[in-house]
Amino acid sequence: MGETSGRIKRACVIPANSRWRYMTGVSMSPETASASVSTPAPIERVPWSTMRPDAVARELGVDPLVGLTTEEVAARVERHGLNRLTSPPARPRWKLFLDQFRAGIVYVLFGASVLAGALGDVKDAVVILVVLVINAILGFAQEARASNALAALERMLVTRVRVRRDGEVVECVTEDLVPGDVVLLEAGDRVPADGRLFLAANLSIDEASLTGESVPVDKHAESLAPADSPLGDRHGMVFMNTTVVRGRAEVMISSTGMQTEMGRVADLLNESDTPSTPLQRQLDGLSKRLALIAGGAAVLVFTLQILQGQPFAEAAVGAVALAIAAIPEGLPAVVTVTLAIGISQMAKKNAIVKRLHSVETLGSTTVICSDKTGTLTLNQMTAREVMQGGAAWSLSGEGYSPVGEITDANGSGIDGDRTVSALLAAALCSDAVVRVDDDGVASIVGDPTEAALVVAASKSGIDIAATRSKQVRLAEVPFDSTTKFMSTFHRVDPADPDSDVLVCVKGAPDVLLARVTSFVDSDGAVQVLDETGRIARQADNDHLASKGMRVLALATRRLPAGEILNHDGSITDPENWIHELRLDALVGIVDPPRSEARDAIRLCRVAGVSVKMITGDHAVTAGAIAAELGIDGRVVTGDDLDQMSDEELAAQIDSIGVCARVSPEHKVRVVEALQSNKHVVAMTGDGVNDAAALRRADIGVAMGITGTEVTKEAGDMVLTDDNFATIVGAVERGRTIYDNILKFVRFQLATSMGAISTILGASLLNQPVPFSPLQVLWVNLIADGPPAITLGVDAPASDIMTRPPIRSDAQILTKARLSQVLFQGVVMGVATLGLFIWAHSVGHSEVLASTMAFTAFVLAQLVNVFNARSETQSLFSMYTFTNKMLLGVVFGVTLLQVAATTWAPFESLFGTTDLTLVQWGQCLLVPLVLLVGAECWKFVARRKQATRFEQ
Repeated sequence: MGETSGRIKRACVIPANSRWRYMTGVSMSPETASASVSTPAPIERVPWSTMRPDAVARELGVDPLVGLTTEEVAARVERHGLNRLTSPPARPRWKLFLDQFRAGIVYVLFGASVLAGALGDVKDAVVILVVLVINAILGFAQEARASNALAALERMLVTRVRVRRDGEVVECVTEDLVPGDVVLLEAGDRVPADGRLFLAANLSIDEASLTGESVPVDKHAESLAPADSPLGDRHGMVFMNTTVVRGRAEVMISSTGMQTEMGRVADLLNESDTPSTPLQRQLDGLSKRLALIAGGAAVLVFTLQILQGQPFAEAAVGAVALAIAAIPEGLPAVVTVTLAIGISQMAKKNAIVKRLHSVETLGSTTVICSDKTGTLTLNQMTAREVMQGGAAWSLSGEGYSPVGEITDANGSGIDGDRTVSALLAAALCSDAVVRVDDDGVASIVGDPTEAALVVAASKSGIDIAATRSKQVRLAEVPFDSTTKFMSTFHRVDPADPDSDVLVCVKGAPDVLLARVTSFVDSDGAVQVLDETGRIARQADNDHLASKGMRVLALATRRLPAGEILNHDGSITDPENWIHELRLDALVGIVDPPRSEARDAIRLCRVAGVSVKMITGDHAVTAGAIAAELGIDGRVVTGDDLDQMSDEELAAQIDSIGVCARVSPEHKVRVVEALQSNKHVVAMTGDGVNDAAALRRADIGVAMGITGTEVTKEAGDMVLTDDNFATIVGAVERGRTIYDNILKFVRFQLATSMGAISTILGASLLNQPVPFSPLQVLWVNLIADGPPAITLGVDAPASDIMTRPPIRSDAQILTKARLSQVLFQGVVMGVATLGLFIWAHSVGHSEVLASTMAFTAFVLAQLVNVFNARSETQSLFSMYTFTNKMLLGVVFGVTLLQVAATTWAPFESLFGTTDLTLVQWGQCLLVPLVLLVGAECWKFVARRKQATRFEQ
């Protein structure tokens, strides 16, 4: 077994018909073997690294060349369970419910309930406790919804693996693996369970996740190691969650789930908590600061009222009411819920975001570095242009769909016989098959370039299946990388035994031009190819290549049957007849840009997000596609990047639009150069070597269709459709989620400032507190809660993608934002308190004055929630009516507030009384004042914004 590392290392060679001899060591019938193969020993106690692969196979009861049977797999699942690590025990739902009571606002409310009971107000005490329970139920339901959304995302990221069962290679979910399964691995795959190598071809595995070893370990199927050797020295074994970085392997699974080496340390992996996002930390700190402010204000209110001679009970009630109204306890929680629901919505749009903080980063993205093939393009080779004797024909349609037309430079149709003649070789000298399902979706079997030729032939009017069936292939010269052409031989008229033989050839233009003696000119006539004609045809080739197309030449030759066919109908040495050809056409083929990618790039430009193409393709091809997509900037190659220092690259990177012929190392350098210029970078990748660039980028975007398991693991986001437009959609959604959180913050803080202003102002003016604790609870539960929820799911603002990207270090509560919130809160408080004092001054009872202040404050919240949706946009715009859910909630809250002042049970509960229509009108003055004040503020803000724009 002394093969070099570059060769396949197969530790045991088994004849295809000797499965049973391999498993038992003696020759026997399958029936005898079935009775002799023992049930596998307890897997966890077997020293697999000390055993040769054939001994491991016998112990596991499997032939690696055939794999387990379906029945064996089912039996072993029953015995060993699913192949997954045990998660930490789920916290019981009753404990999750009790967690809702472990919050500062709950303690305040509970204290208020106890205080009310101690003062003899049993009604308030009971109601507050009921509200606590209702609030806990709502919080529990919200957190459950967020948790379910995240769990759904995890289910979408299920890993699949190739496994040999019943003698065939099939795919299965990693969790379904059992000991004895034979798994096939290649570069980029994540090892799904512990196993013994049966075959290793130039295999190297990154085991850093298990051993901490930073250098990949070479693996050999024949390697043995003592049972007590370190994991890193067991070169014949592979372990769960490590990564194949080079080569391929076939592995007999020896241990699954918690019996793996990774399972032994699973408890350690489960100890770490998910860190909070920067936004969550900001809001948590903001909540604590506001709680301190509210607590100080409550103490001040209590002190002032005691000094003013108010009874202790009334002073305490006023202080508690302020604390309840002012503490925005739900701020951090609403961020978690909004982010979780937001990424659930992203998943429905083909973008699976794996980490909560990535949503915030998406909104700050300033540069998207995208691969070309399959992301910016369709990854479906398409014939775009045909040249015949200098005449250029265009082919409409994209991808493998055979729907399309062939037109000349003026857009006019071309004679069908002429196009059929030009593209007949494309149909006959190709093996690809194009299939269209009942929904009109096309797929191919075979080479993509050949498929493009077949589709082009279909657009010319050729019935591919009928033509191939009629003009059967007599012989062929397969494509070879040395000769660079393929040739097939057919009867011109199969019904005529004396019919000529048609030689069809396709290949590289320079190769075929050397074998061509005539060509079809722009009028469809056959001309002798002299030196002038040869130069002209080379110019045609250069014309197509300059557009980034791959060019193939199509040529034919007719030969008398008696000259080429043997008596038995065969052809001797068919390659000897591939000369004196007639050049029928040159076909330009390209992987066309996605139409949606073109629109998405245009949207990025408006949004202040730069797009750069990073590809391994040729510079000419990449540049042509970039120009068609609208990607700005010059084209450089990997060699150009090698000539630049890091400082030079950083200085030039903003002017570069395309990096072609790049390696994975170049991708990392591009990311670092952009980041050195303070850019927030999203980088796409699909190959195993792209993982480093994805990890280095601020947002790593892995391809879900073509991407390896390594890139999916390294990425922060996985695209299930590999579509560039999905990235841009995710950026828009990231901005929207951040924007909605800002709306909630503005709304909640303005409410808190309004409550503090009202209650503290009343105490400073030696007035009774306008609100009772129950009325404040009503405001929090009814006037604030439902509208706030609708803000969290608000649709994107119309200008969300015309704003510049969110700064990565942006503070959620800027000076301008804080000033606006304080202004609106003070206006709300002053107007409410003014109405309350005025009602007293005209002789209204305290109950009526309190009812009017209470109602006015609730109505002001309904204006406040619309104000919070935009910092600058007027309420007198169509945008106000775009959130249908909010409109419905506002209508519902209004009806409930009417009930709170007209329905006897509510009047008794909240201490309110009926209001006349005139008094309702007077209450409406408070939200009107707030509306006018907010509009004035926004008007000034818009003027300042316009001035900055003009400058």
